[in-house]
Amino acid sequence: MPPDTHGASQEPAEPCVALKQVGKRFGSNWVLRGVDVSFPAGAVTAIVGESGSGKTTLLQLVNGMRRADEGRVEVLGEPVPERYVEAFRRRIGYAVQGARLFPHMTVARNVTLLARLEGWPEERRQRRLHELLSAMGLEADIADRYPHQISGGQQHRVGLCRAMMLHPDMLLLDEPFSAIDPINRADIYPVFEALHEREPISTLLVTHDMAEARRLADYLVIVGDGGVIQAGAREAVLEAPANATVTRLLEAGA
Repeated sequence: MPPDTHGASQEPAEPCVALKQVGKRFGSNWVLRGVDVSFPAGAVTAIVGESGSGKTTLLQLVNGMRRADEGRVEVLGEPVPERYVEAFRRRIGYAVQGARLFPHMTVARNVTLLARLEGWPEERRQRRLHELLSAMGLEADIADRYPHQISGGQQHRVGLCRAMMLHPDMLLLDEPFSAIDPINRADIYPVFEALHEREPISTLLVTHDMAEARRLADYLVIVGDGGVIQAGAREAVLEAPANATVTRLLEAGA
C-alpha cells in the first residue's frame, strides 16, 4: 500500500509536471502506486529516496520512457503522448549517471549532435556550443578533444552541455553527479547553480544523496514505500519531516 500522504505535501502554484494517482508495476510488483504530486515550474526539484524506491522510474514516466499503468502524467501542461513521443522529448534535456558521451565523437560533436539532427545552421550550433562551454567553466579548446582526453569531471560538464543544447523547456537529471569524486563534485555544484541562475528552466534531479538535494534543490520530493512520502519547499521539509523515514534521510545528509 502507498503511504498516507495526507497533509504531507504542498502543491506548487505553477506546476511543470503533475502526476495524478499514478501507478507503475513490473510484473505483479507495484514500484509506484497512488502517486499524486506536482513539481514547481522554474525550480530545481530533487526527487530523493533510497536505492530501489522508484526515483528513476518516476523520472522515466515523466519523459515517456515508461508508461504509467494507472493514473495520468502531465508534463508542461499536456499529458505525456502515447505516440510521437520523440517530438515530445525534444523539449526535454536529459542527463544520467556517468556522462555517457560517444567515445568516437569530439566534445563539439557530442554536444551539438541533436542540434545537427534538428537542422540548426553551423553558426548557430557553434554559438550555442561555446556559450554552454563557457557557462560550465570549460575552455573553448576542449571542443576538439575526445572524451578519453578529458577528465571525468569535465565529461560530466560536457554531458550537461549536451542536455542543455536545444534550450529545453525542462531538464531531467538522473544521479548526474554520483559517479564524480567528492573534490570534483564540490567544484561542479556552484557551476550547476550558476547555469540554473543563467537559464532557470524547470529541473528534476533524482538523487540518493540528501546533502546534494539540500545544496541544489528549491523543492524536495521524498519517495519511498511505493509512493511519495512528502513533498514541499526545501525549508518546509527540513523543518517538519513527515515521518521517521524522512527524518532518517535528512539526518544522513546533514
